[in-house]
Amino acid sequence: MQKKGFIFDLDGVIVDTAGFHYLAWKTLANDLGFEFTEEQNERFKGVSRVRSLEILLEIGKRKATQEEKDGWLISKNAEYLGYIEKMTKEDILPGVLDVLNYLKEKNIPMALGSASKNAQPILKRVGLFDMFDFIVDGNHVEKAKPDPEVFTMGAEELEIDYKNIIVFEDSIAGVQAANSVDMVSVGIGDASVLHEADYIFKDFTEISTNFLDQLINA
Repeated sequence: MQKKGFIFDLDGVIVDTAGFHYLAWKTLANDLGFEFTEEQNERFKGVSRVRSLEILLEIGKRKATQEEKDGWLISKNAEYLGYIEKMTKEDILPGVLDVLNYLKEKNIPMALGSASKNAQPILKRVGLFDMFDFIVDGNHVEKAKPDPEVFTMGAEELEIDYKNIIVFEDSIAGVQAANSVDMVSVGIGDASVLHEADYIFKDFTEISTNFLDQLINA
């Protein structure tokens, strides 16, 4: 049996910080004089901070200098950090701890693969920092999903072949990134959005130890 490794996205998979991002982007949009809806926020899933700002400005039909963009990115992030500073272990999504603890007991290598530049402080806030063997985040990668860089880097850190990596993702861009390098993709969320994933669950409470064993032993 070949050694398997698991890579987890952060936002919307382990913790739900997407709501914090939305509130921070909405504040910026309102400051710039236009509305930003939760439906429009769906376009930001799995997307880098810089690209998210570009999309926001497209929505608001706003032009900006690089200096203005840099300032807005700083202010948006400051507001977002204000939210995550209040996070506790209560913010871990349902069922996640059961899955992580089971894999840890089995000595299965695990990495975090997230576009977030705030992944490490978030994991420390919720008490999961030491759960992962490696953390690959927005401070390490240059290319956003659907480019698989965040996952291939994680696999290389774990020293496991791509085909033996199982990725947990809540965005279609993340699923496509995993699929593009023959990793096993597990979608967490809406089946109609994540239909390209190899497996799909509404949330981690639906994931059984039998299913995890199936992935480990495949």
